[in-house]
Amino acid sequence: MNGDARGLLVLGLGALIGTLTLLGINKWLQRFRGIPVLSSFTLYLIGALITGAAAVYLGNQLNPLLTPLLGSVAEPGPLNSPVAQQVIYFLAVILAGIFAAQISFLFGLPVLTLGSDYFGIATLGFTIVVNTLMINSDTILPFPEMKGGRGMIGIPKLTTWFSAFFFMMAVIIIMRNLVHSSTGRSIVAVREDEIAAKAMGIDVAGAKLMSFVVGSFFAGIGGAVYAHYIGFLSPGTFNFLAGFNPLIIVVFGGLGSMTGTIAASFGWIFFLEGMLRVLLSQMGTEAPTWRFVLYPITLLLLMLIRPQGLFGSIEWGFLKGPEFITAPRQQPEPAHKSAI
Repeated sequence: MNGDARGLLVLGLGALIGTLTLLGINKWLQRFRGIPVLSSFTLYLIGALITGAAAVYLGNQLNPLLTPLLGSVAEPGPLNSPVAQQVIYFLAVILAGIFAAQISFLFGLPVLTLGSDYFGIATLGFTIVVNTLMINSDTILPFPEMKGGRGMIGIPKLTTWFSAFFFMMAVIIIMRNLVHSSTGRSIVAVREDEIAAKAMGIDVAGAKLMSFVVGSFFAGIGGAVYAHYIGFLSPGTFNFLAGFNPLIIVVFGGLGSMTGTIAASFGWIFFLEGMLRVLLSQMGTEAPTWRFVLYPITLLLLMLIRPQGLFGSIEWGFLKGPEFITAPRQQPEPAHKSAI
């Protein structure tokens, strides 16, 4: 929109080159056995840093070539046409998911080897680091859109109800097929019992890392769709309390139930931002903040009364797993029939 495409170029080149770099390092590491996790992480981190530097350099070099095509607000170029913007929007959403998956891979490689308590502490520390980087992004990243604590500006509002529904259905279909694949069954087995899954020959660390990366990919897509709907992003939007919404939605719907998660996501936002905000606003200007007290109480009551969630493990319609029909077992004939 402002004639500067460096941000999108760096993101696109970084996602493409970074994916090839990570796959190449992974292919090379498969030739060796017994490599410590920190050693592998060091190689991946060095490759990511080199990729980032290369993406920034190439983005600055290619930006003058795209500037005439973008034009300005007063004189839009060919890439500012409605069709071209929709194509760029679709690519930007996919690239955001890939970039989030790459960051989660680098973060999850050493951290997922920790226990559950230490993993939670490390995740909390990483979120604080990211929030601090975003607040000071105007002094770190050389892009005009990054304004640090003032937020990210210049995001075109291209998200429509159709595009949001399209990406939602795509995520649901991909996730449904993944859950019922051999990889998904391995991830579910690790979730249910790590010791039993390891005894069956499942790579527990690899399954955890795969689920972490896939979840981050979907989160990146959701963030990009949200950004192009609001047109403005601020580090304060994704505060500590907002990070609990996905966890609460999953617990409400039921662990292991996509149907419950989808239903709870709509129901929870309606309950929190719709019903409570509207009803509490009738009691005064400060009353709506009490919703942050009411919904933890609601979550505690649900965990006490129905710990498996509203839907448990129930799936409806298309989200059900494939049914396998087994042929009835035939009884073996006796070796010697009695003579009559």
